[in-house]
Parts: sequence; structure tokens; C-alpha cells
Amino acid sequence: MKRYTIKKDSFGKASYIDYEKALNEEQRNVVFAENGPILVIAGAGSGKTRVVTYRVARLLELGVSPTNILLLTFTNKAAREMLNRVQQAIKMDTRYIWGGTFHHIANMILRNHGDLIGFKRNFTILDNEDAKDFIELVVKELGLDRKERRFPKGSVLKDILSYSINTMQPLEDCIKEKYPFFYDIIDPIYAVNKAYTEKKRLSNAMDFDDLLFYWHKLFVENEDIRKYYAIVFSHILVDEYQDTNKIQAEIVDSIGLINRNVMVVGDDAQSIYSFRGANFQNIIEFPKRYKDARIFKLETNYRSTDEILFLANDSISKNKKQFSKRLKSIRGSGAIPVIANLRDVLQQAEFVAQRILELRREGIPLNEIAVLYRAHYHSMELQMELTRRDIPFEVRSGLKFFEQAHIKDVISFLRVMVNNHDEISWKRMLKLFPKIGSKTAGRMYEYIKRQENPVDLFITKAIWDHLNIVPRENGEILSRLFRELKELLEKEAISEMISAVLKHGYTEYLKFNYPNPDSRLEDIGQLITFSTRYQSLESFLSELSLLSGISGEEIFSTEKETEGRLVLSTIHQAKGLEWRVVFLIWCAEGRFPNPKALEDGNLEEERRLFYVAITRAMDELYLCYPLLIFDKQIGHVILKPSRFISELKRSTYEEWHVSES
Repeated sequence: MKRYTIKKDSFGKASYIDYEKALNEEQRNVVFAENGPILVIAGAGSGKTRVVTYRVARLLELGVSPTNILLLTFTNKAAREMLNRVQQAIKMDTRYIWGGTFHHIANMILRNHGDLIGFKRNFTILDNEDAKDFIELVVKELGLDRKERRFPKGSVLKDILSYSINTMQPLEDCIKEKYPFFYDIIDPIYAVNKAYTEKKRLSNAMDFDDLLFYWHKLFVENEDIRKYYAIVFSHILVDEYQDTNKIQAEIVDSIGLINRNVMVVGDDAQSIYSFRGANFQNIIEFPKRYKDARIFKLETNYRSTDEILFLANDSISKNKKQFSKRLKSIRGSGAIPVIANLRDVLQQAEFVAQRILELRREGIPLNEIAVLYRAHYHSMELQMELTRRDIPFEVRSGLKFFEQAHIKDVISFLRVMVNNHDEISWKRMLKLFPKIGSKTAGRMYEYIKRQENPVDLFITKAIWDHLNIVPRENGEILSRLFRELKELLEKEAISEMISAVLKHGYTEYLKFNYPNPDSRLEDIGQLITFSTRYQSLESFLSELSLLSGISGEEIFSTEKETEGRLVLSTIHQAKGLEWRVVFLIWCAEGRFPNPKALEDGNLEEERRLFYVAITRAMDELYLCYPLLIFDKQIGHVILKPSRFISELKRSTYEEWHVSES
């Protein structure tokens, strides 16, 4: 049986925990800090979770009741893990601590006071799919017939309404800022929002965003309720504070007004989610809102080597809006980071794949290696190279490139130009147009398959004479599109064929059907560039089919299964994770930082994103960029290294000029 020895800490309080052994000095300073507002700037790999856990344990040891502690995290799993560690450390029941996500706590509070905001206490919570279905139902009930004109899908409308709530911005301002192409239909969007809100109320249902909205509303409109919880929660701890949005910060501030024991933990240098509504000002202005706040910094890093941290510190130091800090490694020296300049994007993919194989031979399992990138489309050539070399990988930034819906959509147009009787491609392509659903597309194909040259039926518009079921308003679009595709096919101008699909309706289709049309257009842009390497459409499509088929295989040898798979991920998806070796590709100006982010004045957030990528690496770091790209309009273009590389001190890296073997 394991024995526990009760020790006395420096304050003379009984404790099961040997804080001297469990924590470093920086961490102990936070855990033993006196009451009052506290801002903990926790650098990457500095043991942030450990500090929050031991702070909760210390509060319990000092006699704070579990029911008076509010622990807010960004996943319920994180809260459970922290509270389990506390329970194991001090042998105290932690079930009565209010711990979980903002939405989880909102649900608990609104169950007690739903009647004050017009809901019964047994309200239903709609998941994201339910919410989209509700919105679609509202659109139908309002008579906003998509057969008459294009109107955003439920998922797009949900994204707009969600952004408005979480940023606390008027709906009109959100549409101007993020969805300007919908400004001409702002009135019907307002109508949808009003009807959706009322329908949820009549159904006694809330979506996830409502949980925050009504929690905030409850406190604003009911001073007694707000004061009650401000007294009950004598200590509030918020994890990942840099990722909070405006409404979350206001909720925390409203509860913390009385006791003022608000401890927020985060890293301003890892604030990278403004596109989701996260507000960088929450953490950077915390000392302004809490004039008596004490600031603690966790700068001891347990993850990376000295050399990786030298580079990370140098990079982030260029940001003006930040709490300055300098990470120092507990692990000591290691390999100096590498900046590899490659001839072109193909050599970049070859270099990364070859180096990964070498690392595997050196004994590093594939699942301890990651390739990170700024945008999902940056991984296309690498996915193809890994597939050719039979290197198993998993894509954490979404589906594998050629399995994505928008890529399949575009390819379906090209396939019917090569094979006029490709049933799957015809049906997929036809359903992209207004008023053509599965049933109509099926009947159209039954007619098409009996024709020798079905494409000509669309060019001449003869199909409209033969099939009364076909909406004629699509006729002019399809006629122009197929005429252009046929002319371009004769020239084997594959990239122009893809561009024609975008020009004749597909760009508009993306805007109305997906919340992220810009990133999908970037993917298709990369496909256009890739297609210029092929002399014929047939060879291009054959290559895609072979690559898609192989990359979709889930059958690997036992050897590969035991070592796992290489990870491919956007930097956003990689936050909070770590690998022994990290490759960051496409570190070229015009790719990273993202040009649109620069237009929006978000250079410092882009640099924070670069910093997040660097600090995922434990042992080895490779920053790669191609020197040349091919642009179909102007030919070969010489690329410059990203400004984030150019501004680094030369002493923080070694440069590799990769040549052919």
C-alpha cells in the first residue's frame, strides 16, 4: 500500500504535495500567489496545465470550498484531467468544483434560471447539425426560395450568426467585415435571424452560441443573479485565456467584480484564432481592466532545445503588441534549426519526403514527425510525393487533398469532357446548378447516356427542348461553359478549363454553400498550378485517379502500423501539440504570411502563427521554401523567403542549399 506523508509547506499549512519537487520556482510563485487578479503569461511548453492544476489544489488546501471554485477551460476533457490530477494529489473530492468549458458552465447556470430569459429549464441544446437544419427550415418557411435565386446554405448562415454573437458585433457589421458578397441580401438574413431566434424560443431550444448569449444576457438583466454568482465563485481560473472572445471575457469580468480573485492563464504569443472571433485584446488589456493585477511569467520550457528556442525568441521579439518574455530550455543544446531553400515546390516535397525517410532510418517513428503549413492547399504536392514513396500519413487539417468536395466538383467537369458517359461525374456536376436535385440529375443522365455527343446538347441548348424537367435559366450558363471547355480541350489547356469552371458559376456556388469559400478557392488555385505540368487532360485525370486511390488506402504493413503515420497539419490545428521533428513548408513571401491577413492588418498574428509552428518542435526544426513557382499568367516567378525568415538573426539557423542527388 502506498503511504502518504503529510508535509508542512513554507506557510505552515498541511499538504500532501511536495511543491518544491513538483514545481519550478516560476510555477510555485503562481501557485502560492496571494488573492487578487492574476495574469499568468505561460510560454510554450512551460507547464501551464500543471500550474492551473496545482493552483486549484492549493486553494482547496487553504480551505476554499470546491463549490466556490470556477475552472473554465476550452475542452471538458481538459477540465476533467485537471480535476482528476487535483484529486489524486490531495485526496479530496473535486466533483463539486464548477469545471468545464464556457458552454458547459452556461448550461448549468441557465438550467437554474432559464425562466428569467424566456426558456423553460428543460430546454434542448441543438448541436451544429440540428442548428443548420433549424435554419434551413426557417429559410423554407420564410419563402426564400433558392430556386428563384441563390441564397446561403444553413451552414453559412449559422457561421454568420455565430460570429456576430461571439464578437458582440451587430449583424450588419459582421457581414460587411467577413461576408461582403452577402450585403445585398442583408434584409433576408436579418429575417432569418429573427425567425430562427423565435423558432428556437417556441421549441424551447438553444444552440451552442445561445448558451453564451443568454448567460451574458441573464447577468446583464438580472443584477441579483449576477451578484449571487459573483459571491459564490470566490475564485475563478481561466485556461487558454488568449483564445477567449469578447462575450466570454465580459462574462468572466462580470463574475469577478466582487471577489476579484480572477486568475487567467494564457500566452499572448499564441493568440491565433481571430478568424473564429477570439479577441487578442482580452489578454493584452487584462492589466488595464484589473489595475491591481499581478503578472507572472512562465519562461522555462520543457519541450524544445536551446537552439529552437533561440530562433523562436528572436522571431516573436519583432512583435510590438506583446508581454515580452524569453523562453529558456530545461533540456539544453541540440541540433540547430535548418532553413532549406529548394528549387521549386516539387523539390520541396522531395526534400521533405527524403529527409523523413532518413529520420525513420535513424530510429525516429513517423508519428513523432509532423509537417506543418499555413494553408491546407500547401500540402498538395507533398501528399502526392508521400503517396508515391509509400510513406503513410494522416491529414489533420481536413480531408486528403483530392478527397475534398470542391476538388471533386471541379474534376467532375473535366471528367465528362474526357468520358461523356461518366455517370457519377455527370450527376455530381449537374447538381451544382440551381433547381437541379438528385432526381432531376438522374433523369437528365438517363437521357444523356443514350446520346453520342451529350456535351453538344448543352452547347446548342437542344437538351432543353428534349427535357421539360430541366430549368431553362441554367441553359445559358451551361452553354457558355461547355462551349469554352470544348474549345480549351482541343488545346489541352487544362488550367484554363479549371478556371472556366470557376468563372461560370462555381465561385459563386462556393460562397453560398460553404463558410470558408476563400480557402477552397486557394485549393483550386493550387490545382490549377499543378495541372500545368501535364500535356493532356487524360494523363492529368489518370494521375489524379491513381493518387487518390492509393492515398485513400487504409492498408499498411505491420511495420508501418507499429510506428504510426506521419502527421500533416495546418499550424492552427497543431496548436498545443508537439513532435520530435517538425517541418514547416512554404515559408515564402506571398504564402506565409497570408496575403489576405496582411490586407486586414494582421501581420503580428501571422508572426504569432509562425512562432506557434516553431515551438511545436522538440529536437529538430526544418523551415522550407521553394525558390520558383509557375504562374499560368506570367510563367515562372522567383520567390523570396518569408519575411519571418528574412528578419531572423543569421546565428539562429543554418542554411541548406539542396541539390539533385
